[in-house]
Amino acid sequence: MTATFPHSATSTASPASPTPPPASDSPVPPASPTSRTSAAVTDAAALHTSVIAWFETNARDLPWRRPEAGAWGVMVSEFMLQQTPVSRVLPVYEQWLARWPRPADLAAEAPGEAVRAWGRLGYPRRALRLHGAAQAITERYGGDVPREHAQLLSLPGIGEYTAAAVASFAYGQRHAVLDTNVRRVFARAVTGAQYPPNATTAAERKLARALLPEDAETAARWAASSMELGALICTAKNEECTRCPIATRCAWRLSGKPAHEGAPRRGQTYAGTDRQVRGRLLAVLRDAVGPVPQTALDAVWDEPVQRARALDGLVADGLVEPLENGVYRLPQS
Repeated sequence: MTATFPHSATSTASPASPTPPPASDSPVPPASPTSRTSAAVTDAAALHTSVIAWFETNARDLPWRRPEAGAWGVMVSEFMLQQTPVSRVLPVYEQWLARWPRPADLAAEAPGEAVRAWGRLGYPRRALRLHGAAQAITERYGGDVPREHAQLLSLPGIGEYTAAAVASFAYGQRHAVLDTNVRRVFARAVTGAQYPPNATTAAERKLARALLPEDAETAARWAASSMELGALICTAKNEECTRCPIATRCAWRLSGKPAHEGAPRRGQTYAGTDRQVRGRLLAVLRDAVGPVPQTALDAVWDEPVQRARALDGLVADGLVEPLENGVYRLPQS
């Protein structure tokens, strides 16, 4: 049976404020990262209780958290939410599930239809990977999203994070689910750093496992709760410590919120990049009923070298299929 996380609050509800931190925010003498981590792990039960209680009251009412979403709905949401905010995902998610309520429904379509339905979510290779996963689920598992973590990992386009997220959120299993939001919460609350490293480290995975509740149901709840805390309160900018349920235990706040000292934070640019050109080329193909001539694609970007490079990249990624006589279409097989 699929495990879900019902809650009463909606995305527009005003979150309840927990007991605020003490009036004095004067920093305490910093402890070493090792001692801070050890203390947090020892006190993990208190973290679980506080964050899960906050989640029960403040979690957003999102469609992939509802019982009717099922494991397929959870999987679709995880693919769409990678590097894309919830507000942009919601309308596409609803349309996707209405059209393809089961993996077999998507698997029966050409992959180009998945790319078309992906719209402007960005990183459209995710659509091809989700289509490939739907085909594998249909062929290997009778059309049902598999329950086992190893089986999920074997599906096309699914890595450690997505496998753990689906197993946890859809099936209530005990897995460490480390997305950007969770990593930021752990970095601040436990290790006292403003931001986590740019890429997930072995130390972060070890910490996540150490903080994981022993009970599977509580572990799944903890995964969802800590992720929501990072999304709504412990955000990358303008964190709201006065509303945080673990502010009085947060190593970063208690140390006076020291500035980030690690590798420079990577910013994402879009304007003028190959990503922008690829997006414009794909938009023409998505809107077309049939194949598109080269001249129609040439019209979307003035710089011919960059335009050709972007188109070649789309073809190499399997997102665009070239035909004879200089025409292109979304992939059909």
